[in-house]
Amino acid sequence: MKTIPLLLLALLCFNQIEAQTLNGNKEDIKTILKNTENFSKYVMTSDYEKIASSYTDDAKIFPNNTKILEGEDIIKYWTLPEDISTSYHKITQTEITIVEDTAYDYGYYEGKTKHKDGHISSWKGKYVIVWKKIEDHWKMYLDIWNSVQ
Repeated sequence: MKTIPLLLLALLCFNQIEAQTLNGNKEDIKTILKNTENFSKYVMTSDYEKIASSYTDDAKIFPNNTKILEGEDIIKYWTLPEDISTSYHKITQTEITIVEDTAYDYGYYEGKTKHKDGHISSWKGKYVIVWKKIEDHWKMYLDIWNSVQ
């Protein structure tokens, strides 16, 4: 009798886990996952040089509610005032697909910003990234995101 409720609980929990689809060379996928994890670290430590090096030289970003940014405007976008910091940043891929030297991934992001007065605001959204493999390094070429409620 106890087996059925436990089985139902396990099935309900399993249905709550989001599936991740990975298509392409396993080593390249591993590299993109690591690059994504590192990008979040760079954002949380305000390492603007490493944030910049995560993008291709011709990259474009598409932040929520603003025009397309490229070149030096990308780093200007990511540069926070001294009294504001990103205390948490996480990207969760739903799918990664690699075709030769181009890849895309999409999924969800979330984070927290610590403000000057100590107040912490939380945010989350959805995103798409197009990657290019440049001299054996996967870098972000197009990075688009919008917030969700």
